[in-house]
Amino acid sequence: MSERLEDIAAAMVTPGQGILAADESSGTIKKRFDTIGLESTADTRRDYREMMFRAEDAMKNHISGVILYDETLRQKAADGTPLVDLIKAAGAVPGIKVDGGAKPLAGFAGETVTEGLDGLRERLAEYHGLGARFAKWRGVISISKDLPSWGAVKQNAQALARYAALCQEAGIVPIVEPEVLMDGQPGDHSIDRCYDVTEWVLKTVFAELYDARVSLEGMVLKPNMVIDGKNARKASREEVAEKTVRCLKATVPAAVPGIAFLSGGQSDEEATAHLSLMNAGFDMPWALTFSYGRALQAAGLKAWGGKPENVAAAQQAFAHRAKMNGLAAKGDWNKEREAA
Repeated sequence: MSERLEDIAAAMVTPGQGILAADESSGTIKKRFDTIGLESTADTRRDYREMMFRAEDAMKNHISGVILYDETLRQKAADGTPLVDLIKAAGAVPGIKVDGGAKPLAGFAGETVTEGLDGLRERLAEYHGLGARFAKWRGVISISKDLPSWGAVKQNAQALARYAALCQEAGIVPIVEPEVLMDGQPGDHSIDRCYDVTEWVLKTVFAELYDARVSLEGMVLKPNMVIDGKNARKASREEVAEKTVRCLKATVPAAVPGIAFLSGGQSDEEATAHLSLMNAGFDMPWALTFSYGRALQAAGLKAWGGKPENVAAAQQAFAHRAKMNGLAAKGDWNKEREAA
């Protein structure tokens, strides 16, 4: 695999493939395991992720990259193979979540800033040595009639830009993820409010990336879709697709090789349908694909239930979701294929 940032970024947005977000923190994976009554231990976390990374059909045909958590990047499969090597063997790019999470932003009630810049240069050098070739940092933007504030947008955009510059210095492609929360409080904003805030946030992020001398050809954007709040849902799938594409065209330079959406509070099928409508209905200068966590994993996790005898069924469920999203990344998904 070429080590040029542009080539790694292009591989991450290979047509018809997308990025598996398997970077749940220890707290998040525990919540997921609670739903199937499984204790979260280093071994159960490893078994779960190994089950996905060995799902050959899904990994080889529909997954271009995998975002890992620090623990997983260092873990070995039950037979002693490093999990990173399983990902590489499937032809996918291993990546790593590097942010320290969203923390309350001092002086700004109800808003957060993502921490983790201290010591990041040294961590990135280590992660590169462990095989990671891309990284992820998520900025979280609260939305309501009064939020976000300019201060919160600006500080999150600056942190994203500093992180991105450090990644590129280390030979690692940054996934830049400014998420305008669909399911924030009170969650009653309209799709037009989401459009305005998302446009503002993306314009600010790209201004900061430019000022930080980040090479746009060597990054991937991971934005939210333009969608109404979780407690005010009425926009049609077509409206979500049209407004999201319009917003991206107004803000994202054509030099960016690809955009990989987060699923952010949407149901599995909804996230797939929206992506497919965008790819089927519009000409765009960048590849448009997915970087889903729960929307790719939920069905497989449920089918697995923590039992070794269910591994094949779980891999099949995961492969089905990966395939559906792979079709959506080409604009070829439909309800009939979903049911099949």
